[in-house]
Amino acid sequence: MPESEPIHFSRWLWISILVVILDQVTKLLADHFLNYHDPVAIMPMFNFTLLYNKGAAFSFLSSQGGWQRWFFTIVSVVISMVLIIWLKKLKPSQKLLMVAIALILGGAIGNLIDRSMYGYVIDFLDVYYQQYHWPAFNLADSAISIGAVLLIIDSFKNKHE
Repeated sequence: MPESEPIHFSRWLWISILVVILDQVTKLLADHFLNYHDPVAIMPMFNFTLLYNKGAAFSFLSSQGGWQRWFFTIVSVVISMVLIIWLKKLKPSQKLLMVAIALILGGAIGNLIDRSMYGYVIDFLDVYYQQYHWPAFNLADSAISIGAVLLIIDSFKNKHE
């Protein structure tokens, strides 16, 4: 393996680390300053609302007996390892793909920390229209979503590969 590969790989890990730090700090602030399930209006169609998600995306499997905590923890660890390996194997020219994977990795680790420490993921961002609310989310979820969009853009951009 050429010496330049670890350098280009580690160059992108700062994005993941930044996502994890910002995610954890904002979750701790939300957990400290917000009351559970008590919305705080920030602007029209946007609240801070502290919620604990014991399931996966959109509270999938949240009402199960607790086994889902360990299932989603294991899935998150495996996904994080796969993303790290994938990131290591990318060429230095694949910058958009590296950013996408780094964002997804940071988000996965941010939610993994919550799930392993508390048994749930702290969500607090609440977007709504009239009485219809999008499922609450956090910065890790946002990083995962942005990363996924960048993955899709990269796949269209690089169809020839």
